[in-house]
Amino acid sequence: MYALCHLLVKALSHIPFAVLYALSDALYYLLYYVIRYRRKLVRRNLTESFPEKSPREIVRIEKRFYHFFMDMLLETCKLASISPEEMRRRVTFPNFEQANEVVREGRSVTFFIGHCGNWEWMSSVGLWIDKDAVLAQVYHRLTNPVMDALMKHLRERMGNVCVEMRETARFVSHRRSEGKPCMMALIADHSPKWRDIRHYVQFLHHEVPGLVGPEKMTKRYGHVPFFVHLRRLRRGYYECELTLLHNHPEELPDYELTDLYFKYLEAEILAQPECYLWTHNRFKYAR
Repeated sequence: MYALCHLLVKALSHIPFAVLYALSDALYYLLYYVIRYRRKLVRRNLTESFPEKSPREIVRIEKRFYHFFMDMLLETCKLASISPEEMRRRVTFPNFEQANEVVREGRSVTFFIGHCGNWEWMSSVGLWIDKDAVLAQVYHRLTNPVMDALMKHLRERMGNVCVEMRETARFVSHRRSEGKPCMMALIADHSPKWRDIRHYVQFLHHEVPGLVGPEKMTKRYGHVPFFVHLRRLRRGYYECELTLLHNHPEELPDYELTDLYFKYLEAEILAQPECYLWTHNRFKYAR
């Protein structure tokens, strides 16, 4: 099954971008008008997040989201064969030297990311780091073992390593014991499990529980946190700009780093609302 899935993704990855986006245009109509994939959830999320917008504006954002969503799925398949040179041209990190300088000083880095833009292409960050450093992408293990193995393969093609969330502390501790700094990439806008809720944040007209694990890990190991602004410039082209959240996060009060992350994430969503992942039930535990 893995071989068949990998063969299919590999075949899609060799399709030229122009043809790929033509295919995306066709599949968008199927996804939106026929399959109607999670349409009710997406409409509710958008309506509650943008109460100031008219129904017509909500529908416009909704359609643009589904169009982008299909683009993103097919772009992710491109990770199976795209060259490092092509990826560096399509995903740029204009001020990544800031993070490299932190690592040269012997300190580790945590990248706080949201489900904005094509976060899977963020795996190309491995092409921009110094050779002596390593970037670990923290991820949730997928229920389907075939898809889990396939996504792990795609994410590691550009020189990164994937670290399952439960193994994060062990990985960081091991690097620290060897005196080697590292870079961690965390998608921090997941909803925590009900039993793990510790803190609520204001986010898109909701009061939602924030995932505080990334903040705890960053403070515990003395990492320098950066927020990643992942902007879509046009089809197939993205820019990842870093913003330093705090040079010494351990000095911040509890949960202030989490609040700061959600503040930047909300601004990112307001700038490009169609590029956020609205198909997930982000507000299921909202107060």
